[in-house]
Amino acid sequence: MEQDAGQGTGAGSEDHGPDGGGPGRPGTPDAPPPGPREVGPSGSSGGLSGSSGGASDESVGGPVGGSPDGPVGGGGASGKGPVPVTGAGGTFGRGRVTTGLGGFAYTAADEEKQRGVRRMKATATGLLLLVALVYTLATWAKNSGVGGWPGYVAAAAEAGMVGALADWFAVTALFRRPLGLPIPHTAIIPTKKDQLGASLGSFVGENFLSGDVVRDRIHALGVGARLGAWLAEPAHADRVTAELATALRGALTVLRDSDVQAVVGEAITRRADAVEVGPGLGKMLEKVVTDGGHRRVVDLVCVRAHDWLVLHGDSVMNAVQGGAPGWTPRFVDKRIGERVYKELLRFVTEMRDMPDHPARGSIDTFLTDFAADLQTDPDTRARVERLKSEILGRREVQDVIASAWSSVRSMIIAAAEDERSELRMRARSSLMSLGARLATDERLQAKLEGWLEDAAVYVVTTYRAEITSLISDTVAGWDADQTSKKIEANIGRDLQFIRINGTVVGALAGLVIYTVSHALGG
Repeated sequence: MEQDAGQGTGAGSEDHGPDGGGPGRPGTPDAPPPGPREVGPSGSSGGLSGSSGGASDESVGGPVGGSPDGPVGGGGASGKGPVPVTGAGGTFGRGRVTTGLGGFAYTAADEEKQRGVRRMKATATGLLLLVALVYTLATWAKNSGVGGWPGYVAAAAEAGMVGALADWFAVTALFRRPLGLPIPHTAIIPTKKDQLGASLGSFVGENFLSGDVVRDRIHALGVGARLGAWLAEPAHADRVTAELATALRGALTVLRDSDVQAVVGEAITRRADAVEVGPGLGKMLEKVVTDGGHRRVVDLVCVRAHDWLVLHGDSVMNAVQGGAPGWTPRFVDKRIGERVYKELLRFVTEMRDMPDHPARGSIDTFLTDFAADLQTDPDTRARVERLKSEILGRREVQDVIASAWSSVRSMIIAAAEDERSELRMRARSSLMSLGARLATDERLQAKLEGWLEDAAVYVVTTYRAEITSLISDTVAGWDADQTSKKIEANIGRDLQFIRINGTVVGALAGLVIYTVSHALGG
């Protein structure tokens, strides 16, 4: 009879008896290694366990039957050697071997826990055998004519056996089919894993991912005051600053310069094209002229021009003589050059020394008119826009924009790596200041907590279905057999106490029932 995936009947498993910890069938020396085999009628794989490639249903790569060096049933592998686990896509019970478990692997820590489970199974089974022996001896004594106590002991032992067997069945039915029998509502975890995952997701969604629950929980935490007190500590501020610096450095390192340069260049160009610069320049120039800010520039130009003329008088005169007609006498050209030079020098000197020089007034008038044209004259504004487009379109300007990012990036990375940089010191100081305010300012605390509550409520209400489906889909992706093994390894030891308690409680109940019945003349 074919069984469900992950429910193979390997030797030495708990399916074959209430002890579940008895020795497995010795492996033959010439047995082939675990691998795909023809599926037998029972759903096992050529004598291999339906779940662990030759190991018992309770062990993956570990000893069977409590013996640290004992062979595993049917596989011939040492109990200490690793045994490949099945993956989420299938089990040995289906005749297919896969490795890995999608993040839910049966680990060495689980195997260590499983050893504790096997010891508790042996204890519970030993107690069952003990009460069975007591029942046998008490019944023999009672049948031999011994009066009085044998009846009480036999009744207690009999009820203890019933309780032990019933609880063994209940515990075993959680993880596998007792004795391999296809009894309904057994192997609960392997066969109902997906339904359990869906139920768990629904439970989490209904009881944990509601807006009121999240809001109340965040409010009860007092995040604002606690975060403020934490950040106010210098060591904590240093830690946060270091983490922020690492994150910033990592982000800047991941970004490709070419991509960022292209984005920055396009953004600057698009922004500049979208904004008409003429009116803005006109208003700025108008304010400069009104405030007299341009006069310093005029003063500087006059001083520089005067100094240059003083040092380069021969150049001016030679330029004038060189431009004279060839038919004029040379002494005439020389006199004209000297005259031009002296007039230029006088003009520049007067303009430099006289704040109310007519030329300065002409400059003021020109700048005032140009500022007005930039704001109101369509032709002037159009010429400025064309000039702007030509400047932005030049390759040299684009290269400057691109190189600016490289410089900024290098500067930020260097500052992030330097613990004593101005950037990190200011960040540390800001964090400590924020922490001090948060620790004492209730309004700021309430504002921060309100933001956190609103953000958390938005996330859980908007993405509740995705979060719950993450739980159910993750559980559905787990391998049924390995899930059962992992859960049993973690809670199986406590479940064995149910068997022990069932034996004790059953014995006490049987003793009480027998005593009452005997007292009533039964």
